[in-house]
Amino acid sequence: MKFFVDTAEIDQIAELNDLGMVDGVTTNPSLILKSGRDILEVTREIAALVDGPVSAEVVALTADDMIAEGRKLAAIAENIAVKVPLTWDGLKACKVLSGEGNMVNVTLCFSANQALLAAKAGATFISPFIGRLDDINLDGMEIISDIRQIYDNYGFETQILAASIRTVNHAYQSAMIGADVMTAPPAVIKAMAGHVLTDKGLATFMADWEKTGQKII
Repeated sequence: MKFFVDTAEIDQIAELNDLGMVDGVTTNPSLILKSGRDILEVTREIAALVDGPVSAEVVALTADDMIAEGRKLAAIAENIAVKVPLTWDGLKACKVLSGEGNMVNVTLCFSANQALLAAKAGATFISPFIGRLDDINLDGMEIISDIRQIYDNYGFETQILAASIRTVNHAYQSAMIGADVMTAPPAVIKAMAGHVLTDKGLATFMADWEKTGQKII
């Protein structure tokens, strides 16, 4: 499973990248706002830091304008994935931009039908939002499972990018179902290392080691 980091904070990306935990980065207008950075400047910096795909999102609502913005974003670096919303205009933009050889991440996906359309339009990635479905009392993991089944049925190469991941359980379940990629905030990725029994065992080992009176260095 590929790990994308869902942030526009350079320091957080760099820390995880040094550990080999970054296969790509996803950003969106909300994350750009939070960073306080210019979208072109910070996207260029992230793309230079990370080898894998860096998703940069268009903000236009019509297909022609999305295509124009997508081309400008794609020109920043070879590893840019243009992010478009799953609207009819977004699908039109996906078809054109992917046809020109650009990676395209179709975002704000909330149904398997939407994911099927995105695959037909040539999307590189489809981003179903798990957490936001959970917010309205739907099972966000069901959409990952449904898309996996449909894509496997017909051999679609579009990669399932599990998004809106908020918990370590979301990460685990996405991996079990077979999502190709997950994108999560740095805090969630770090939390995956935690376990109460690890902490308890380490405390016991340290207490016993102290009793030996020994040192390794």
